[in-house]
Order: sequence, then C-alpha cells, then structure tokens
Amino acid sequence: MSSCHVKTPIPGPKSQDLIQRWLRVEADTTGYQAQVVWDRGRGAIVTDVDGNTFIDWTSGVLVANVGHAHPHLVRALGEASEKLLNNYECPTEYRVLAAEKLVAALPPHMDKCFFLSTGSETTEAAIRIMKRKTGRFEIIGFQGAFHGRTYAAASVGGLAGPKRGYGPPMPGVVRAPFPYFYRCPFGSKTEAECADKHLELLDDAVRANSCGSLAGILVETYQGAAGFIFPPQGYLKRLQDWARQRQLLLTVDEVQSSYGRMGAMWGHVLEGLEPDLMCIGKGIGSGYPVAAIAGRGEVFACLGKGEMSSTAGGNPVGSAAVIAVLEIIQGEKLCENARKMGALIMDRLRQTQDKSKHLGDVRGRGLVMGLEIVKDKKTKEPAPDLIRPIIDLAAANGLLVGSVGIYGNVVRVAPPLVITDAQAHESCDIMEKVLLSL
Repeated sequence: MSSCHVKTPIPGPKSQDLIQRWLRVEADTTGYQAQVVWDRGRGAIVTDVDGNTFIDWTSGVLVANVGHAHPHLVRALGEASEKLLNNYECPTEYRVLAAEKLVAALPPHMDKCFFLSTGSETTEAAIRIMKRKTGRFEIIGFQGAFHGRTYAAASVGGLAGPKRGYGPPMPGVVRAPFPYFYRCPFGSKTEAECADKHLELLDDAVRANSCGSLAGILVETYQGAAGFIFPPQGYLKRLQDWARQRQLLLTVDEVQSSYGRMGAMWGHVLEGLEPDLMCIGKGIGSGYPVAAIAGRGEVFACLGKGEMSSTAGGNPVGSAAVIAVLEIIQGEKLCENARKMGALIMDRLRQTQDKSKHLGDVRGRGLVMGLEIVKDKKTKEPAPDLIRPIIDLAAANGLLVGSVGIYGNVVRVAPPLVITDAQAHESCDIMEKVLLSL
C-alpha cells in the first residue's frame, strides 16, 4: 500500500494561505523548501495541513533520527514537562541519568560530556576548549565546512554564506582544502591519490598561514552543508595521525553524522578515530532542541567551575529526550536499519544514475546520501537551476527532499532511520521518476 497520497496541487489551499501569512510577519531568510505546511508526522511519513501525505527524505534537516513523533519520545517529553521545564545549573535526576546513559554509549576513550542547546554551541565550546587546553589559539578548519552560524563556528567553517557581509571573521583560523573526490582539482584517478594530495595541501596551508600557535583541528566526519562530501577512506585517520604528531587536539563535528545516521552510533568510529572532543546535536534529541559536547576527561579538566554553562543546557525536558532517544535507537536497532535501508536506497539510486543524464554522483554511507545534479556528466558542470524543479516535482509526487552543496546542486537523502523497506522503494521510485523527467 502506498504511503504517499497527494490530493491537491502543491501548495494546497491551506498551505498557500499559511505561507502567505507567514511571510507577512516573519523575516524571509530561510532556504527554499517544498511548498507545503507540515501538520504532523509519524515515523518517516509527514502529513501537511491539506491532508497530503509524503515520505520524508529530510528528517527535518537530519534531526528526526528516531522518526517523527516517536511515541516513546513523546511520552517521555510529556512526563518530564509536567514536573519541571528548566532549572539552569542545578542537577536533576533526569540530567544525571542522561549523562550516565550518554557516557555509556560513547566510544570507550571518552568519559565526560556536557549538555548544551544547539550544534553551534557545541562547536563554539570545542574551539574554546582546544585553545584553553593547549594555551595556543590557532584552529585548523576546512574549505566547505559548516559548523554553525555563530561567530567562531562560522569563522572556522569554510563556506562564504554564513560570513558574508559581517566584517572580519575570528583571527587565528588556518583553512585547508577538504578532499572532494568527484571534483578533485588534481584529477586524481583514485581516492587514495586524492587523499595524498590534500594532505600535502594541509602542510602547505600551515606553512603559509600559521604563526606557530596551532591548538587543534575541527573537522566533520563528512561535510554536510557542502554537499554530503565524504572524504576518501583512511583520510581522517591520517589526519588524526598528522595532528598527534604535532600535539594538536582533534575535534570531530558529529552534529549531523552521529546517532546512527551513518549506520553506526558515531560516524568517526567507522574511520577508526579517537578524537579528543566530539560535537553532538540534531539526532540526540530527535526533534527536541538539545546538544552535547563529549570527550576525554583530561581535556575537559582545563576548565574550572563556572567556565562553561548554558541557559537551557541540561534542562530536565531535554535530558528526558536524551534518555528516550538512546533507548529507542538501541532497543529498535536503528543503526542496523540505517545500514540495511541505506544499502537498499544506495543500490536503487545508482541504478537511477545509470539512466539519468543529470545525476552525476551518488555518494554516502548509511542513511545519508548526496545526489549531485549536473548539466552534463562528462563536464560535471553543476546544475543548481534544476534543484527547485526537483524539490517541487518530488513533493507533487509525495516525496520531501532538500538541497545542499557548495554549488547549490546536491539533493539531500536523509530519511528517518525508521524508514521501512516498502517506503524506501516507493521513495526511490518517485525520485527516479522525477530525475528521468528532467
């Protein structure tokens, strides 16, 4: 039985009215999305205010890992909300239990965490901690990286959008190219060759730009906003070795790659890494805004009492979300489902790639994939002008997708980890229909 039922034009009449009212009162600064007004969701299915139902390939920007409105999570939030909403730094039983459960789920070399509210808060905290721990101030970031829109996070990031028009970024950032094999500037024939060249460029960047005060590296497990760019296998491990040789701290930004998204609880474990710090967000609350920074206790020890806090960080409702989400992911074996459904969707999309004149690259791991749309497969010229039609056509057929990319030409594939076999096939059927119609 089909999961998608679109009975009105998109947008439907109620959606159209609400979108017009919204634009009259709230600043129009968000990116382009399918022109539907969400009403409710369950699992991987979203229903809009006009009664249309869609399979969701966005997870609300890689947030709803356990599915939309999971009953166990909803109950946990309701029960906690009835008791206490916020209490700042005083511990609650919820906060203690959440920290215990999170630390138990961390890689063995990590033994401490601290709760915050957003992914940007975690990357800002990581930057400060690396500076404090080492007594140095330079942070290595990468072209194409996105770590948030706050000052230090945007400064270390390697995209122009979050920085354009705001004046000088934070000093002390050394930026290096990130390996993007599909568009390797050296024309590398293998991923290993591409990795070699980019490690050489890292050395060049440090020689040219560092003033001798390197503190650490901030890197994503894969680059999300840049277009779901996955580095060559082994590159991140070599980057860690490079950092260790120079006594630098390594922070992995797993705000969107953790909590089963890549088919493992922590994406960096798939690369054999042991970072000093890890930034966690999005999936940790699966719809409730909560985030955390985790790492080695010896690294956190550089901070004294009162030197890191957050107004809403660790609140009892967010802590209840942390507990419930971990119980769902572990109890329902969602990492395993992400691997299984990811392999199915990847296989289907690569079959579509063979038929489509515009699907230049399909890349990913687990349930996070990028579809790079090009004008011509031989020249690889980006086709950002095709993205809105793809988003709109997909929605008209019952599939919600979003876009990312340095060139604005990558379709996001990131459904909730609870997506079923039938929903995976149906959504791939829709995407193939859309791409072959271009």
